[in-house]
Amino acid sequence: MLCFLFIFSAIFSYVICQRLPSPRYLQASALVDARFYFFGGYTSINSSFTNEVWYLDAYDITTTSWHKDADMPVGYVLGSACVSPIDNSTVLLMGGKMNISIDHFNSSEINIFNSNNSQWTTPKVGLSNIASARIDISAVSNNDGKIFVLGGISPDTKAWYDDMIIFDFTVMAWSKVSRLNGLKYADYTATLLPTGLIIYIGGRYYGRNILAKMANILIFDTKSLSWSNKIASGVSIGSRVGHSAVLTLNGSIIIYGGTSDDSNLGPQVLPDIAVLDVNSWAWSNPKISQTNAPPSLTFHSAALYGNYMIITFGNYIIKN
Repeated sequence: MLCFLFIFSAIFSYVICQRLPSPRYLQASALVDARFYFFGGYTSINSSFTNEVWYLDAYDITTTSWHKDADMPVGYVLGSACVSPIDNSTVLLMGGKMNISIDHFNSSEINIFNSNNSQWTTPKVGLSNIASARIDISAVSNNDGKIFVLGGISPDTKAWYDDMIIFDFTVMAWSKVSRLNGLKYADYTATLLPTGLIIYIGGRYYGRNILAKMANILIFDTKSLSWSNKIASGVSIGSRVGHSAVLTLNGSIIIYGGTSDDSNLGPQVLPDIAVLDVNSWAWSNPKISQTNAPPSLTFHSAALYGNYMIITFGNYIIKN
């Protein structure tokens, strides 16, 4: 049975205890063994962002504890993090925005964090016209050391992308595959199945409020480098951005939270929690006890550790 563990510090929290991370949202996150890492993020509603790195030690789920790690070289927000399958300890941060002092710089670099020794490196990677700076993405890595990044938005020109770019960690080089039929896509969740399929859920297409329908599941095959779609049945799920997704041990995808536009505050979409069975391609809305449940959140982080879905940080959102 899957349990839900909500350890969150939302941006509108008023009490911050000593040796705990401050509230934040839109941070990048990655699970390394039992350590749930968080990189940067907005720490206030006036858009200041941090270079802090924290991790939540979930080894003993009953006594989880926060730990401060080595800061990033610069502040970071709106990017994506994934763990290298080569060593299962290196975290790669893709895209996003960086800041130095009061100036802001858009990131087309790859920042690498070694969780074994808390060291940061920025490798020299030829970008050319393949991997331009982009935000509002979700990167996933496969067992061959390849990292897949779909679409996103330029933080500089606000241009939208419809391409799939691939970073090969084994040779430190970018490549690009066919475009997404002209559809420019951002703010989705990306979940890699053991079969090599990446499942994209929610998000928005070019245009502020053109949300992806939750019954229309976009799929990318990392083996054949081809696209397909599935029409999901089951209960009706509200379209959303700012949600999270985790893959359960039995092969279902759980989504949580989100909002019906790209603002940080809502409005709320329903249900808060929904489950997509990737065998039957059907949505369900599980009945879960509301004891100790968090408020509705958006732009938070979530990860699966054992039978626990851990949800952290994020914004409270406006309820309908």
